[in-house]
Amino acid sequence: MISRIDLRGDALPEGPALRDLLPRAEFDVQAALEKVRPICEDVHHRGDAALIDFAERFDGVRLDQVRVPAAALTRALEELDPAVRAALEESIRRARTVHREQRRSTHTTQVVPGGSVTEKWVPVERVGLYAPGGRSVYPSSVVMNVVPAQEAGVESIALASPAQAEFNGLPHPTILAACALLGVDEVYAAGGATAVAMFAYGTQSCPPANMVTGPGNIWVAAAKRYFTGRIGIDAEAGPTEIAVLADDTADPVHVASDLISQAEHDPLAAAVLVTDSVELADAVEKELEPQVAATRHVDDRIVPALSGKQSAIVLVDGVDEGLKVVDAYGAEHLEIQTADAAAVADRVRNAGAIFIGPWAPVSLGDYAAGSNHVLPTGGCACHSSGLSVQSFLRGIHIVDYTKDALAEVAHHVVTLAEAEDLPAHGAAIKARFGWKVPESK
Repeated sequence: MISRIDLRGDALPEGPALRDLLPRAEFDVQAALEKVRPICEDVHHRGDAALIDFAERFDGVRLDQVRVPAAALTRALEELDPAVRAALEESIRRARTVHREQRRSTHTTQVVPGGSVTEKWVPVERVGLYAPGGRSVYPSSVVMNVVPAQEAGVESIALASPAQAEFNGLPHPTILAACALLGVDEVYAAGGATAVAMFAYGTQSCPPANMVTGPGNIWVAAAKRYFTGRIGIDAEAGPTEIAVLADDTADPVHVASDLISQAEHDPLAAAVLVTDSVELADAVEKELEPQVAATRHVDDRIVPALSGKQSAIVLVDGVDEGLKVVDAYGAEHLEIQTADAAAVADRVRNAGAIFIGPWAPVSLGDYAAGSNHVLPTGGCACHSSGLSVQSFLRGIHIVDYTKDALAEVAHHVVTLAEAEDLPAHGAAIKARFGWKVPESK
């Protein structure tokens, strides 16, 4: 069901050579970009009419309007299963607890007497958030996007999720209920690239946004790439991933269940076990079969994911070598199930989120750890972070110098301007001092 890659014996290669040995899903955003381009431009030119036509084409339902009526949000919350509501409320509470601590405050640095630089943090004015609605329904993604935006102080928050024929063209009612719980009343029935285009360009019913965040399929990723520069984005999210670094202290039942839990997202989902224990590898392989047989989404998601080129058991000589492998891989989710797992986790450099030991599975982070589950994929954890309050903030430097403070450094400014052959830069300093640069004190 799952392949093996044996990296024992020889010294592990460095950098790209090691990354090339590791499993990864094929995810060609550039090819998808050409397909979403006409869709995005149609939304640009026709607005809501294009969104309605695309909902009929892609989602099989003809909408009367794109914006979800307030009454539908209220009804969805009233009809929400009480147990689901309680779980969502706890997820929101924990997420707020974590993300509130991420807020940044204005800070002033006194560089010299009379000269200071202040950095103030300003939230993005308006954001468009996306909650997928394909193979599964993701109210948790609503929580993970809305909470950090709210804690950052974003004033205008809109959310889009695909129209569902089963629910008369509205997004899934659990998505709507989550929005209502969070106080988000601007919700649109729009999916995929059309939703990103709606937020980027604006339509008759939806004002344009400054930024778009949220996970999605390859069409969402391609649309984000198309609009990069016009709007801010969080990331071009690819297929979800889990890597587990484990030794012979790990429980194969736990490891197998965690690999399966990620594989059930999508046939392109990646499940990777890195271990120095052949015995654990054998036991995990043996454990996969009964656990897969006992769950759902087997033939359309789990088996294709586990048997695909993006998933594997990687054998290494030891935990040190395993750390090199997982750092090269840069997993979206990385579990450490080894002896002294916390110390091993402290040595990890590249991961979207790290889960320590047997009692912190990825599923906990997906819903109720308080951490954010919108994380970098495709190895992007080597340079990017997951969604946070900082994602929605912009740092602005405020420079405040007196005449004396400028005079003290004026000759350096003029010297550097002339070194760069930009004499007008130096002239802007000289003009303030009668065209004679003050001497250094």
